[in-house]
Amino acid sequence: MSAAASSATMREGQPVSLKQRALAELKAYGVITLYLWLFLGCFTVYRRLILAETGVSYVHYGIALVEAMVIAKVVLIGRIFGFSRRFEDRPLIVPVIYKSIVFALLVMGFGIVEHLVDGWIHHRGLSDGLREIAAGGFYEIGARMLTLTVAFVPFFAFHELGRVLGRGRLTGMFFTRPEPAATSA
Repeated sequence: MSAAASSATMREGQPVSLKQRALAELKAYGVITLYLWLFLGCFTVYRRLILAETGVSYVHYGIALVEAMVIAKVVLIGRIFGFSRRFEDRPLIVPVIYKSIVFALLVMGFGIVEHLVDGWIHHRGLSDGLREIAAGGFYEIGARMLTLTVAFVPFFAFHELGRVLGRGRLTGMFFTRPEPAATSA
């Protein structure tokens, strides 16, 4: 079934096969991962350049990809649980800012749970996981939250435009050659 046919099937409320849903989720995961990898990769390069000025070598380029993959999965989980459906009847700025903040908080929450579980699995206790989080400090947590929120703003703006204009139309505007403008004689 073509992409147009499957999206039409989804719009009409008819059942979509498990394979079609899985492919749609995999495609969304890939797009989110690519976007976040580019964004986080820029910060990785910047970090390397700053540290190089002080004589410290930094070669952790793969971390940006791993972080992007994890954050993309958290975004998909948040969408499944409906965190992205609020304020869709308001001006576009409202759902964009709301989603950017909520998903940044969700990613931070998953990060905290990850540290807690890591401490528990390695028999260091939950308090060790909390100490590890606190060792980064408030400024580190705030900087990560700000970075994620800023990264999500253009992502969700594009997403909201697609929702309002129609996915096919917005994608076509960005990825197909425009029709030549009619000249008036």
